Amino acid sequence: MNPPARRRADAAENRERIIEVAREVVASADELRLNEIAKRAGVGQGTLYRHFPTREHLLAEVYRKDVDDLVAAAPALLAEHDPLTALTRWLARVADYAQVKRGVLAAVEAGVWRDLSAHSLGPIGDALTTLLDAGKADGTIRPDVDARDLILLLGYLTRLEQSEWDTRARHLLRVILEGVRSRG
Repeated sequence: MNPPARRRADAAENRERIIEVAREVVASADELRLNEIAKRAGVGQGTLYRHFPTREHLLAEVYRKDVDDLVAAAPALLAEHDPLTALTRWLARVADYAQVKRGVLAAVEAGVWRDLSAHSLGPIGDALTTLLDAGKADGTIRPDVDARDLILLLGYLTRLEQSEWDTRARHLLRVILEGVRSRG
């Protein structure tokens, strides 16, 4: 029999694999089928349902993980790049996040969405403020731009049709980036 610590590690690995597979499916498919997620993650349906009793629980966790990853990326990018490059790379991640968000929103009930919104708007605003403040300090970002401005502008990503995603999402992020760049 495996020791309890090993079983917990296996369970955590299974959970992470399920979330990652679900994220891939949400970003690229019209329909999320739990039996397909379990199969692609290499786990049984019982394992999937132990971690995520409903489809909404799984989608909510996919969304939360994306928000957490996006928020954690801001200081990491600033540690490696100048502020404008860090913001540019962070906005590229926003496009990936928005594509998943669009899929999650289509599948999650309104009540669950309110909980997810509360989880994301504050931390994402904080991450954006960190990036913008660094750019303002080095003169590459306009001083009159704040996180709320960018959150409002980025909201368009959830409205793109899947058929236009590849041609519009990153182009529009470049337009936003040019708009926040300091000209002085």
